[in-house]
Amino acid sequence: MNETGTSLPPDAVGALERGRVIEAIKIVRVATGLGLKESKDAVDAYLAANPALKERNAATASEFNRAGLMLFVFLALAGVVLYLVLRQRG
Repeated sequence: MNETGTSLPPDAVGALERGRVIEAIKIVRVATGLGLKESKDAVDAYLAANPALKERNAATASEFNRAGLMLFVFLALAGVVLYLVLRQRG
C-alpha cells in the first residue's frame, strides 16, 4: 500500500511500470472482481497518487501514438505507390 492508501495487485503495478494501463485495468478486474469503471477508477487513483508513474505512462502513451501515426503514414504512402504501379501496368 502506498502513502495515500490506494493499492493495486502487484501484477497491476508491474503493468503500469511497463506503461500498460489497459493491462493493469484488466488485472485489477480479474483480481478484485470489480467492474470495468471501478477498475479504471482504481488504476486512475493509483496513478494520481504516484505522479512520477503517471508522468512516465503519459510519455509512453505519447511515444506509442507517435509510432502509430508513423506506421499509418508509411502504410498510406505504400498504398499510394502500389496503386500507381498497378495503374501503370493495367
